[in-house]
Amino acid sequence: MPVDHYENFPVASLLCPPAMRDGVTALYHFARTADDIADEGDAPAEARRAQLQLYRQALQRAAAGHAVDGPWAGIFGALTAAIGRHGLSVQLLDDLLDAFTQDTHNPRYADRAQLLDYCRRSANPVGRLMLQMAGVHDVLSLRQSDAVCSALQLINFWQDPSVDLPRGRQYVPQVDAHRHGLTLDDLAQQADSPATQALLRDLCAWAGALMAEGAPLACRVPGRLGWELRLVVQGGLRILERIAAMHYRTLRQRPTLGTTDLCVMLWRATRMRPARPTPGFRLA
Repeated sequence: MPVDHYENFPVASLLCPPAMRDGVTALYHFARTADDIADEGDAPAEARRAQLQLYRQALQRAAAGHAVDGPWAGIFGALTAAIGRHGLSVQLLDDLLDAFTQDTHNPRYADRAQLLDYCRRSANPVGRLMLQMAGVHDVLSLRQSDAVCSALQLINFWQDPSVDLPRGRQYVPQVDAHRHGLTLDDLAQQADSPATQALLRDLCAWAGALMAEGAPLACRVPGRLGWELRLVVQGGLRILERIAAMHYRTLRQRPTLGTTDLCVMLWRATRMRPARPTPGFRLA
């Protein structure tokens, strides 16, 4: 399950069903390019937003059946084919662009509801688009997919404060920070303390509960996609374990996964059952 630049996107792997591979790749390059526009280089925020607006207009042209010229021609050519082949929701694609645009403002989030609304646009569309490609449309599967994708997004946030904070990105809800006697300005100093550790522990527990809520989806989706989802779930849970092993000191250092972790993930994926969707996961 290789991941490149856009962390929340499960790039087509050997486990991905062959019929979905071209579509998944097209979606990945669409999302990665938008992420690059929002995050890479030294352009000011206003210029990034203007470029994202042009990208959004290109999406609308492609969705209407018009050719897209210029440097994005290949991206939207492949995406147009995927939309036609799989009936992909243009609204979900547009939601991703809305989230990328929101990132350029470096907003702060008052509470968990606001952060989950961001996840609804930044992460959940990926899972729903994957299910559309697999022909899965039932309400339970969509709800569980949203839980998994939001959990992955949150896990990425609690893994990456050492990366996000120097860039002015604050994803900790203010209510949670205040509950632990902290402000977001305190967190920006990147000083680990018992209070920040307790805060990150609570936030990781929230992400773990969301993942547990959605994980049964991986046991119900058949074939290769189900195994891909199992590894996605176990990858997220393994990162939570790595954060716990660091005693939630992630303000200055980023936990990563290696070959040993992949072996653990594979073993746990084979043991997943609907009644026990997250074997082996404990918050230390």
